[in-house]
Formats: sequence, C-alpha cells, structure tokens
Amino acid sequence: MNRTEKEKVVQELAEKLSKVKAAFIADYRGITVDQVTRLRRELVAAGVDYRVVKNSLLRLASKGTPAEALQKFCAGPTSIALAGDDVVAPAKILAKYAAEIAAFDLKAGVLDGKLISVDEITALSKLPSREELLGQALRSMNAPVSNFVGTLAAIPRSLVQVLNAIGQSKAA
Repeated sequence: MNRTEKEKVVQELAEKLSKVKAAFIADYRGITVDQVTRLRRELVAAGVDYRVVKNSLLRLASKGTPAEALQKFCAGPTSIALAGDDVVAPAKILAKYAAEIAAFDLKAGVLDGKLISVDEITALSKLPSREELLGQALRSMNAPVSNFVGTLAAIPRSLVQVLNAIGQSKAA
C-alpha cells in the first residue's frame, strides 16, 4: 500500500469514526477464514462496518475523533467494528464470537465518545436490541387502549349472559 492509498484509508476511516455512535476493536489472531466470514456476514446484516486495520493507520485516523481513546489498545492484529444507530447489535455479535472462539478477543470500545471495557461491552450485549425496545414501548402505549376496549366489550357481554341466564331459569 503506497502513501496515497494510506492517506485515503486514514481519511475515510477518520470520517467514519467521527460519525459513528460506537466502535469496538478486537484481536482476531488465530480465527479461521470460515469464522471471520460468518462474523462479517452477521455484522454486515446488522448494518455494521467491520474491517481489519493497521494500527498505525487507526491511530492516525482516530486523532480528533471520539474514538481517540482506542489508541492505547492499538497493538497486535486489530479489527474494528463501526456501529451506526444500533450499538447493541454489534456488541451482541462480537460478545457471542468472543465467547465461542477462544482466539477472538475483544480489546475495548468507544460508546458516544466514552471508552468502555470488555466487561461493559458484554453488559451492553445483554441489553435488548433497538427493535425489542421499540416493541416494548409500543406494547406499553397500546395496553391502556386495549384494556379500555376490553372493559367496554365486557358490559354488553355481561348483559347478554344475564339475559341468557334469566331466559334459561324461566324456561325451566
């Protein structure tokens, strides 16, 4: 890779690092091609940009961005996952692979400009996803309306049951 290509990579990575809500870095040394392919597919499906980067280029790109705190973890083979709106999905995927594959080690992450540890990434991975949280919010907003409709429907139903009981007692 020549100097102009490196400058282009640094500029592109710096632009992405300044816009993302979260970035996670990991040591991928020792994982198989099949494992990294499955990891990439899951991350891409979740809308995450995952790539292997040179540490020197990552250090240069992260200067002046919220991901600058990751510089001290730039040692050894480094891969980075850049998350957009949903920060829980990549944390779930990365934590799952770190638990399944002994050779895949999470190093650290940045969430909204704050450095987070591997334990915090694991805790983040246990949170419900954005879609699950939206579903829970909609269910809680819909519950009072559903209960009100059920209560209104119970009144005529009760009247019909009382009239039916009276009719059966007079018939007997």
